[in-house]
Amino acid sequence: MRYNQGHRKRGAHRVTKLHVQIEKAAGKRGWLPMKSGRVRIVDIADELGVSTATVSNVIHGKTKKISDETVKRVQQLLEERQYIPSMAGILLAQNDSRIIGVVINDHEKYEGHTLEDQFICASVNALAKEIERAGKFLMLKVTDQWNEIPRFASMWNMEGMVLIGYCEKDYKKLREKMHIPFVVYEGYMESAGNLVNIKSDHFDGGVQAGRYLKSRGHREVLCIADNNTCMDRERYTGLKSEIPDAELMVIPMEQETRRVFYMEHLEEIKKYTAVFAVSDHYAMDLIQFLKSAGLSVPEDMSVVGFDNVRECEKFIPALTTIKQENEQRAALAVKTLHQLRNGECRDTNLLLPVTLVERDSVREVKLHKE
Repeated sequence: MRYNQGHRKRGAHRVTKLHVQIEKAAGKRGWLPMKSGRVRIVDIADELGVSTATVSNVIHGKTKKISDETVKRVQQLLEERQYIPSMAGILLAQNDSRIIGVVINDHEKYEGHTLEDQFICASVNALAKEIERAGKFLMLKVTDQWNEIPRFASMWNMEGMVLIGYCEKDYKKLREKMHIPFVVYEGYMESAGNLVNIKSDHFDGGVQAGRYLKSRGHREVLCIADNNTCMDRERYTGLKSEIPDAELMVIPMEQETRRVFYMEHLEEIKKYTAVFAVSDHYAMDLIQFLKSAGLSVPEDMSVVGFDNVRECEKFIPALTTIKQENEQRAALAVKTLHQLRNGECRDTNLLLPVTLVERDSVREVKLHKE
């Protein structure tokens, strides 16, 4: 019995050893994934017949003393063996990780679809292009918890951050907790230290919308927003500077609740000849509701939005709106982060212009004598 057990153990050992030898050989030829599915520098070097130093130098961009052919072979195999994920470790080990974090507030108004919001999509898309153009890496996070942001920044050794959609108290806490520069989109606070606020000229956007509606004969104008603070208040105030009798209607954030609200207030809404919505999302949503209620835009009601998202052109009718400069804001954000890191940035509040884009959602009404 003892003999048989020992015989089995020695046999099992020989089989295991043979299996390991076969696996190593197969791994070198690319037949099987390496141990634990992770490719090591030594695996790449063995397969190509070069030194580990050569592979390491190619990964780190130190290729002056390596032939172009060898560099190409190493890079090709790194990609084929999916070594790219381990680049994160290299970046994290450097003082300059080249990682810029973009963090977006998962606000209730997005109803769990934050990254599907048209303004958010346009903002992230513009940032992605600018960050790549600067030779940096973008890392995205969506959260409604401000205290997750410092951990996120520290975990990935970020060199800077762009924050979108948080409130003043959150920014104040983040200034105390984080020691890296960060840029805020549309913040409302006294900027200081390592923070810069980039915002659009919302008041002037309201002025332009009001001036345009006024030129088309509109005097009974309704502004719709889900609040009466910050940028939405600025847009409404700008509108009233041109059309003093303009009224504000605060609408629900949740879509189904908003539809019920519109139905309950339909007769009140019909008293106006035009609506200025503080976002394209709310403008297009209102137009869809009006259509379902048997009203036509712009024949029965004119509508102006704000943002100029891509869908505005394709929407029926094409939406007249106020354009925000997403590309300019993204370029300024990346440039400002670089300046902050080098201690070169002096302006802590940066204001971007907006422009009216005329399309088909506003009609001219007969001008009454005033």
